[in-house]
Order: sequence, then structure tokens, then C-alpha cells
Amino acid sequence: MVIQEIWRYPVKSMAGELLKTADMTEHGISGDRIIQVRNASGRIFTARTKPGLLRHRAMLDENGDVLVDERPWNTEQVARDVEDAAGQGARLVRSDAEDRFDVLLLLVTTDGMFAAVGYDRRRFRPNLVIGGVAGLAERQWEGAQLQIGKVVIGMDDLRSRCIMTTFDPDTGKQDLNVLRRVQKEFDGVLGLNSYVVTPGRIAVGDPVELIPRS
Repeated sequence: MVIQEIWRYPVKSMAGELLKTADMTEHGISGDRIIQVRNASGRIFTARTKPGLLRHRAMLDENGDVLVDERPWNTEQVARDVEDAAGQGARLVRSDAEDRFDVLLLLVTTDGMFAAVGYDRRRFRPNLVIGGVAGLAERQWEGAQLQIGKVVIGMDDLRSRCIMTTFDPDTGKQDLNVLRRVQKEFDGVLGLNSYVVTPGRIAVGDPVELIPRS
């Protein structure tokens, strides 16, 4: 098995960026979901209720600064776009608070799972895609670990999928049949809620070893 893809989402619920390397920290992938869309009281808005956010793309530039649609995240233009997508009073806030993650810090997925599902993997917002995995083998990985060089990732349980999977990542068009099929054929769960046991740097193509749960 190898790392096939690495994804980071600097702004929660916006489209993310495909990486060649990533630093894995105790807080997940460095730079992941470090900015959120919040209202005046600090509540986080996500694409579950504000799907227009998915039409905007966030990335880090060479200096580590967050860009939204190739513009600095804290510009007036971006602020207007955020309000258009999420409603009046919505704003971008930089925060490393734990509530920026819905469940755990990482979502681990596999090429075998995506082949079985057949939908654009961006609908499922993975952090890591592990290649060389047969079929739905990931469904037996709960409680196991992945060794990637010196990096160790723990996998807790399968991720319950939500309404965000129904939105096309390019057009924003909704297809409720996507989630209906996930619920009917895959018990509503795909991918693994995961966390970093041993930090370090990983790269696309790195060998991955499965350490079964004891």
C-alpha cells in the first residue's frame, strides 16, 4: 500500500488542495481547517447547511498564508463572497480550537472504497487516500494503525456520511441519491475517523503498512 493522495482544507467547508507532502502534527495535517466560517456568536457554519461554501477553493501559498480563490482570505472581496454563500453576518475566523473538526482530526480513505462507491472522491473530503487496497478492506481497519515511515496514524471508527456528499464539487448541484445509496449499500459509513499517534512528514508514494489492532 502507498499514499495515493493527500488533501488539506485550509478553510473548513470550502474546497481544498491536493498536496505532494504534508506535515502530520498532533492536530492533524498542518494548516488543515485553520479558518472557519462563523457567525457573530462564534457558531461554525458548514456546507451541510451552507453548500455554497463548497464552490470556493482555499489553499496555502508559499509563505503559508491562506488564499481563497487565489486572494488573501481576509480581504473585503472574500468577506463579501462568504456572506453571499453563508448569509449576512457570516465571517471568516482563524482559530485552532478543537471545534473546527466535526469528529477527529483526519479522515483516512482508500482507493478500493472509492472504486466500490464510484463517485467523485471530493464529495467525501478525504485527508488521506491509501492506494493498493482491495475493495472495502478499510471496513476491517477500525482500531488498527497505519505506519508511514516514522509516522503512525490511529484509526478509530468508520465515518458516518452526511448531506455534504450530495453536492457536486464542481457545479454545486445536489443529488440526494448519492447519500441514499451510501446509506443503503454501505450502512451510511465510509472512510475512517483517524488521529496522529506519531507526528512527522509524509509524501505521496510513501509505503504504508497496516498494523492490525491487538
